[in-house]
Amino acid sequence: MTTKARILIVDDDEPTRELFAELLVRWGYEVNQTADGHGALKLAAELHPDVIISDLVMPKLDGLALVRALREEQPDTPVVIITGKGTIDAAVEAVREGVFDFVEKPLDPARLKVILTRALETKETLHEMQVLRRRLGQVDAGVGLVGSSPPMRRAMELVEKVAPSKASVVITGQSGTGKEMVARAIHQLSPRRDKPFIAINCSAIPASLMESEMFGHERGAFTGADQRRLGCWELADGGTLFLDEVGEIPIELQSKFLRVLEEERLRRLGAKSEISVDVRVISATNRDLKEEIKGQRFREDLFFRLNVFHIALAPLRERREDIPVLVQHFIDKFSKEGGKKLEGVSPQAMKVLCDYAWPGNIRELRNTLERAVILCGTGLIEPEHLPVELAAGGGESAYLKLPYGLPMREIEKEYILATLTRLNNNKARTAQALGISEKTLYNKLYRYSGRGPRKDDDDESPEPVAAAADVKVTGIG
Repeated sequence: MTTKARILIVDDDEPTRELFAELLVRWGYEVNQTADGHGALKLAAELHPDVIISDLVMPKLDGLALVRALREEQPDTPVVIITGKGTIDAAVEAVREGVFDFVEKPLDPARLKVILTRALETKETLHEMQVLRRRLGQVDAGVGLVGSSPPMRRAMELVEKVAPSKASVVITGQSGTGKEMVARAIHQLSPRRDKPFIAINCSAIPASLMESEMFGHERGAFTGADQRRLGCWELADGGTLFLDEVGEIPIELQSKFLRVLEEERLRRLGAKSEISVDVRVISATNRDLKEEIKGQRFREDLFFRLNVFHIALAPLRERREDIPVLVQHFIDKFSKEGGKKLEGVSPQAMKVLCDYAWPGNIRELRNTLERAVILCGTGLIEPEHLPVELAAGGGESAYLKLPYGLPMREIEKEYILATLTRLNNNKARTAQALGISEKTLYNKLYRYSGRGPRKDDDDESPEPVAAAADVKVTGIG
């Protein structure tokens, strides 16, 4: 793509434009130029450039205003901002608003070349995702199908490949990673899209009712069976059956599951004859089924029959580049549902969201943003709209590492100061995170300053400090 890429240069200074154009033509790009933001919008609409390089400070429509306008018209076009030393802070702010990167004056050709290469790779990735999403047709762009990180792209490519077949699929991943959404995507892309998609959580069904729920029963089959009932397998005839937490199927029923999978016939409880069923089975689990097999809790032959095709979903902490896209997706969703108009997330709140480890994965992020939209009302979501544990518990940077042998008072001191730093010196939120009163926190900080206890220091029996973040104690030597 690089040799054929089209670059649009926007700068009111003609010598600068010519310098950039000459360099880019030498590198093999197609180049167009314009002197102002209004001209850039017109050319962008006509030419659809792959990358736009724009000066930040221009009359009438400056670089930042151009970026905002382009966000509405061509949101996937990377914009690189040219800035002088005096506007570096504004350029950094522009990056927060969606600018791909910025180049400082005087021009460093090597840096520009690297930035353009990365921008074009990003553009290509976004294009591939658009093509893939068009192929996904009617698939709901919901949990699990939002993002362009390498793990998400791999998962979506596998969805596209396996969907047209009837092959059984096992989807693995931690709780909350979007396994059911991926199963629905496979169904909606398959020839079975107009037939039923039946989802059942195997862990939610008591073992005594599992056989009846799955295969149905005839009237009188057991006490309380006052009428015929179709099981999930029969309800999914012609379509797809999604077995969530498949590892919870009782071992004594697994042989019957295997038989129905292989023969495509089943017998309802209490029935005298069998019926044919045409069902595609997609399973999901957060367990290691191979370990379950070793522990004789899962049949190996059933595993091989279910695991014809495997899709692994990465936890959210391994696809952090998807977090901003997911955040905007959920804000748009919940704002629309609640009839609110939110501008988005502040840079400070986005940093908190991106730094957090998300043990509950996308489900936890979804719930967090639903709550934030309710609390925020209008404008930008700020850190105070997020649960306090997010700021105190995100990622490796949330751990406090201390050497063995440190006195308890020093451990407490380091812990309190680290939490205060992580919460941007907000003492009210720090006290809340630590589970102590603000007065106690102020007393401790006063003492740490080396000025001794205050006159009203009642901290002789200090309140216990609750765990606001994990503490890792590392030995020395």
